[in-house]
Parts: sequence; C-alpha cells; structure tokens
Amino acid sequence: MDGISDVAVGVKRGSDELSLYSSPSSALSSTTDGSNGSDSKKLRVEEAPPSRVLHIRKLPNEASETEVIALGLPFGKVTNILTLKGKNQAFLEMGTEETAVTMVNYYTTVTPHIRNVPVFIQYSNHKELKTDSGNQRTQAVLQAVSAVQSGGSPSSDVQEALAAASSPVLRIIIDNMFYPVTLDVLQQIFSKFGTVMKIITFTKNNQFQALLQFSEPVNAQQAKLALDGQNIYNSCCTLRIDFSKLVNLNVKYNNDKSRDYTRPELPAGDGQPNLESSINAYNKDSGSLLGKIPGALNPLSAAAAAAAAAGRVALSGQNGSSGVLLVSNLHEEMVTPQSLFTLFGVYGDVQRVKILYNKKDSALIQMSDGNQAQLAMSHLNGQKMNGKIIRVTLSKHQTVALPRDGLDDQGLTKDFNNSPLHRFKKPGSKNFQNIFPPSATLHLSNVPQDVTEEDLRLLFSNAGGTVKAFKFFQDRKMALIQMTTVEEAIQALIDLHNYNMGGSQHLRVSFSKSTI
Repeated sequence: MDGISDVAVGVKRGSDELSLYSSPSSALSSTTDGSNGSDSKKLRVEEAPPSRVLHIRKLPNEASETEVIALGLPFGKVTNILTLKGKNQAFLEMGTEETAVTMVNYYTTVTPHIRNVPVFIQYSNHKELKTDSGNQRTQAVLQAVSAVQSGGSPSSDVQEALAAASSPVLRIIIDNMFYPVTLDVLQQIFSKFGTVMKIITFTKNNQFQALLQFSEPVNAQQAKLALDGQNIYNSCCTLRIDFSKLVNLNVKYNNDKSRDYTRPELPAGDGQPNLESSINAYNKDSGSLLGKIPGALNPLSAAAAAAAAAGRVALSGQNGSSGVLLVSNLHEEMVTPQSLFTLFGVYGDVQRVKILYNKKDSALIQMSDGNQAQLAMSHLNGQKMNGKIIRVTLSKHQTVALPRDGLDDQGLTKDFNNSPLHRFKKPGSKNFQNIFPPSATLHLSNVPQDVTEEDLRLLFSNAGGTVKAFKFFQDRKMALIQMTTVEEAIQALIDLHNYNMGGSQHLRVSFSKSTI
C-alpha cells in the first residue's frame, strides 16, 4: 500500500445507515435451510455482480475494524470501511474490482474467521462507499498496516494502537501445503516484523504447525495483521495465524524442528542434523518468489522457493482429491472444448474436456493433478466469460471418460493429453513462477521483431475488446497490453494465445501481475 492519503474510514450513523443496509438493491440476501427459519446462511455470490465493495456478515460482537480490514489486506489495497454497529456487519471497499474478485474466490473455498467465528463475504450492489472519515483510531490502524506492508516502521502512537496483543507468541497453521515449509522459511518471513527469538514446529491432526516467539507482543500483532491469510507460495501454503496462550517457549534443541536464536550453544538432539550445513540455500537473498498475491509482502528468496519446489508434493497424492473440475453457467452457444482448454491451461495442463451432452452450459475439465485443479478453481471461479459469471467446483469424478469408439458426441469431448500447448510440462519451468489471477492486463511474449504496437493493438481490438494501454519491453519480444475489463482480457487470451504471427512464430498470452 502506498500511503493512506486515498483511504477513507468511517462509521455511518443514524438513518443513513439503515437506508444503506435495507436498500432493496443491496446484495444482502441469504438462503435459509428449512421452513423453520433456521439460521444456516450460505454465501450467495450470484445475488450481485462483482463489485469492489464487499458486504461482510455475521461478525462477532467484539470484532474491530482492524480485524475486518485484515481480511482484505492479503489481496491488495483497502480503500474504505463502513461498520454497521449493532448489526454485526460491515462493508469493505477494495482498491480494484479485480482484488475484490480474487478475495471472494479465495474465501469461497476457505471460510474466513474472525475471533474463531466464521464470517460470510459477498459482493455488494454499491460500487463505492461514501462515509465520513472521523474515526481516528481506525485511521491509525490502517496507517500502521500501510507502514508494515510497505516495509516501513509504524510511528509510536500507531505502535500503541497495535499493542493490543498480550502475547509475543503466535500459533501458525499451514493450509494447502503443496510445498514443504521449513523452520528457516518461517524465520525469514516473520523476521520482517521484528526479532524472532524462538520457533517450534510440529505436526498435529496431519497439519504442519508452528509456535513462533517475537521479542515484543507488538511485533506479533503486526505480523498477524499483515500475514494471516497470506500464501507463502503461489496459491498454496496459506498461513493461518492466532495468538498463543503461551507467553514464553521452552526450546531444548537447535535443529530442523525447533530453534532458540538466543541460545546457539543448544545441542541438536539425537539423530537430528545440524542445520547450518543443510539450509545454506535459504540464506541467499535473490529476490522474489513464485507469484505472490498483488499487495502481498515479499517474504522469501528465490533459493527457498527453488528448494521447496524440488520437493513438490501434488495434492492428489496427499488426500486423494481428483484433478477433475465441474464448470457451470457457461454460455452454451459460444463455449468450446478448445476455449476451456486455453483458459484453464493458464493454471495447469488440461488433459481432457467434456461439455455435458444434456446440459451444455456445464463441462468437466480434467487437469494433471489436484493441485492444478485447486489453482484453476481458486483463480477462475466467479470470473466472467462470454457475459456469464462461471462457477468452478471440484468434481466427484476421478477422470473424464472419452466417448466409446465409433460414437459421435458432436465434438463435445476432446482429449488434450498430447497437446504441445501444455505450459507446465517441463519441471521447474518459469511458467510456474508466472501464475496470476485474471486481470485486465495481459503479458505477451514471443512477439516477432517486425510486429509493431499498431499491429498488436489492432489484433486485440478485433478480439472484441478495447485496448486501453500498451507497452513494449526493452527487447520488443515481450509486451503488456491492457484491455478495458477482465472479461475482455479473458476473451482475448482465449482467442489469441498461440495465434500464428507468421513465420511459425506463435504468440504466447498470459495474465500479468503488472498494470501499465
């Protein structure tokens, strides 16, 4: 976040609050199971189109604005917040619609919690929030978070606002652990927020967990605010952070399971390797990591990422989940197996696609493994394709069956097993580091030397969209092109990825993390 001059914070009061909440156009509906009005509410994203304003329901009574803001921070800039006191609800305004869509997609698959209470997030029909900005306390907290995220140090008055944490010890759980996470990786990430004194790692309920002690409680508070919900690696290894009831950790051994950084003389323990020899790779500081969420921190070195990737574990090998997705609410007149192969191929190697014969607005897509299926689902669920918001869920099918020999299914099923267009065939391919959510800006590569900006603007305009901006990279083999909307960019990628530019050079198109 670059400063907070464009952040407004407020609490709406009086009749305005009620009219905003009860407006017939606002997306505050929910479903109830049964006729007895039982309060089993479920997320209903369909009620409103994507908006950068999000409506958050069922907040615990004591929830603070800080905790609500923290829900949005891993995904990008938070520009406004409106709390509806007494209604256990809030509106959160994100900097862009794209970050709001990414946030809703993520929390559709991983239920967010505040103070151990599940909360519900959906789009609002409001396109922006108009509030007063007199809430100085929340302003201070936003300023603190802003300073933390941009690598600065919060001022002393802001430090006080953050010092609500009573314990310097954090309990950390790693969800979706498709890559190994080590004690040293955690130390590198968390030391950005203060002096890490001790770490203990262990496995409980088949989940990797850690206890991490800072020198000061305020450092633990800052780290929790900025990192809770963050992904260490692209779309996996998600940090779930709470304060521990412990205020001091007792570490007996310095090895790959526990470490007391204040007592280097501690023994390694029976059969445990001394870490200095085995973890040297983590100490090289060579820049960023496998694509992070926009606005996220830059916690790890590329060496750590490479070491983790070398030990990569596919999701399908961990818990038996399949690599098959069910995609629904497709435009049945326009969708083809090839278009789904191209779009979902941004997030993994698509093996087979089957558009359902009796329900042509739905399709089954078989990815290489469950990890790729999860990636595709988290990035594409809720996106717009051919004017319709598509739904992506994991299917109960283990594979997509091909039609029996001699049976014509009108081209609804296609086998892409041997396609030369798979992006992730090569282990360690750079493509693993360039997986980003759909965005209005596209990254173009393999551009022939004689192709001009005008040529590419015309090509992408003919795909049915409007080009807002264009920028060549220095060598002119790559470029960024910005469409008006994410939907236009999705269509342009489907139409023009692998487009023959002449002389057997095929254009490569992917989503960019940058804007022009």
